[in-house]
Amino acid sequence: MLQDKIPATVITGFLGAGKTTIIRNMLMNAGGRKIALIINEFGDLGVDGDVLKGCGADNCTEDDIIELTNGCICCTVADDFIPTMMKLLERESRPDHIVIETSGLALPQPLVAAFNWPGIRTQVTVDGVITVVDSAAVAAGRFADDHDAVDAARAEDASLDHDNPIEELFEDQLTCADLIVLNKTDLLDAEGIAAVRAEVTGRTARKPAIVEARNGEVPSMVLLGLGIGSEADINNRRSHHEIEHDALHESGEAHEHHHDHDEFESFVLKLGAITDPAAFVEKLKTVIEAHDILRLKGFIDVPGKPMRLVIQAVGTRIDTYFDRPWAAGEARATRLVVIGLHDWDFGAVVEAVEAAAG
Repeated sequence: MLQDKIPATVITGFLGAGKTTIIRNMLMNAGGRKIALIINEFGDLGVDGDVLKGCGADNCTEDDIIELTNGCICCTVADDFIPTMMKLLERESRPDHIVIETSGLALPQPLVAAFNWPGIRTQVTVDGVITVVDSAAVAAGRFADDHDAVDAARAEDASLDHDNPIEELFEDQLTCADLIVLNKTDLLDAEGIAAVRAEVTGRTARKPAIVEARNGEVPSMVLLGLGIGSEADINNRRSHHEIEHDALHESGEAHEHHHDHDEFESFVLKLGAITDPAAFVEKLKTVIEAHDILRLKGFIDVPGKPMRLVIQAVGTRIDTYFDRPWAAGEARATRLVVIGLHDWDFGAVVEAVEAAAG
């Protein structure tokens, strides 16, 4: 039966792990497969989709790239994902493979469960769930609490809420994985990579395969054709939210049935041309550190340059590269998506980024 269905690969991972880079490399080396992409982003500006549209892969045209920007896909399965999939399956020329990039803040579990939906389960199967990990961020302790300190504080005041939404989401994404890609290993030495591998394997009771990658370079033969059928195993991949819900249900307590992202906020900032992008990047590092910005990405208009400059920031690690010429009739502008925790000072962040731009 699996051979009669279109395989779909779900690529998940926290903000800035390198999902889009992995997909871009995969498209350029897909062995002739016709691929359809469904891309979900947290924020109104579809940076990842725009980057992938500019990669020029013949096996994945702009018409094959579908962007969902109405919120994290795990919360909009019925409203956005299911109708999108049905329209895709109704096409006269159907894809050989479907790749879904989730928002960096999305739970993959509801998405995988959606493949059991009537009308989809007979036509598509989840070839595998791939979780991309930012190895350098894990090594820096970004996803780990000091649990001894947390337990001590909780012992003093049981009413304190010490849940870490980033840590739980990281674990949920690992728990759903069939393959974990430890990306950005070029930023660590052998000892650091070993520590990250131990940290990751200790975060999930399941034992998915693990591969290491630099710059998102993973052979397509490793990513595609896993043949897992993950939707049939969804009960073994429950998230923290689902486990908590089940426990409350058994106790008879009321509980909300949705996963929300109130802990995180994003906004799109539009700026003028940036005459000195190198100086802008250096100033941004200070802004990001001062305001605890989780993720910043977008496009920069550099005067005198015919191509747009892509900027990708994960913490204070910032990469820039020119990806394609500005299209005829396309308005040149600097547009940035900024994502952080909900308790930040929105006005101060905007003011600081604008000041960095000069």
